[in-house]
Amino acid sequence: MTYYIGIDGGGTKTNCIICDENLNIIHRTYSGPSNFLVIGTEKVSETILNLVTDSCKAADISINKVKTVLLGTTGAGRQSDATKLEDAFSNYIEQINIKIPNFKVVSDARIALEGAFSGNPGSILIAGTGSIMFGKDVNGKIHRVGGFGRLIGDEGSGLTLGRKGLNIASKYFDGRGKTSSIVDRIKSEFNINNESELIVKVYSEELKIQDVAPLVIKEAENGDEACLNVIEEESNELLLHIAAMSKKLNDESMKIVFIGGTITSENAYSKMLRDKLNLYLPKIYIQQADYPPEMGAVIMAKQMSD
Repeated sequence: MTYYIGIDGGGTKTNCIICDENLNIIHRTYSGPSNFLVIGTEKVSETILNLVTDSCKAADISINKVKTVLLGTTGAGRQSDATKLEDAFSNYIEQINIKIPNFKVVSDARIALEGAFSGNPGSILIAGTGSIMFGKDVNGKIHRVGGFGRLIGDEGSGLTLGRKGLNIASKYFDGRGKTSSIVDRIKSEFNINNESELIVKVYSEELKIQDVAPLVIKEAENGDEACLNVIEEESNELLLHIAAMSKKLNDESMKIVFIGGTITSENAYSKMLRDKLNLYLPKIYIQQADYPPEMGAVIMAKQMSD
């Protein structure tokens, strides 16, 4: 019997599972952060090895029987960055005379996609702090829509919703815009009462722009016209993402899984997006993920080993 380990690495928590060749879960465990762009490759290598050895010990399995370990993590979207961590881990375990036949690093979105559809075709729309969409077609080819980052992208994300909310406030403080209930919410929630305080808190990063997004959504629910316009515009942007992915996959009846608090929570924004999907793209089917990302990592590990 051979085994596979799948790891979902995040900025605060890392989830790990070990499965047999039939994808039965043998053991689950977790650890702290594993974003190597933030804490470095050596620290992440140590974390990953501890997860692997702890999993094998708990499952009473020799590490030599683990065929592939696959990590999906933040910051590995570019192959050069993924290779950097792969090389660092290989050097780390070589120094302590431990052998793992295959260690692969991919993006966290990639394993989320594989887990969502059990390795089958489908798409995921991620709208958290940023926004991006991934899809897998019937030929196994991976497609991407969005993901251009905070300077020229992230449409429909918490960052964009928050930025537009703060823009409403900046115009109000400056005498260029109408009053809006979002201004009062920003004042009370962040203790901002004028343009100077707004500028200082935003550019010192004391205020995280994405934290304003829930306030924008809430005030839209309360009927504020400016906030309603924001969620109208940004839900249209996410609808464009979905339509573009449907064309890339050549699948009018595309399956989609939503990921990220702004569109998975019960709120006016997620409802507006779902209503628009039903109206304009009625053959798009929204579903819950089949499995969590760490299971997607196991599925990928097995696919790469077969």
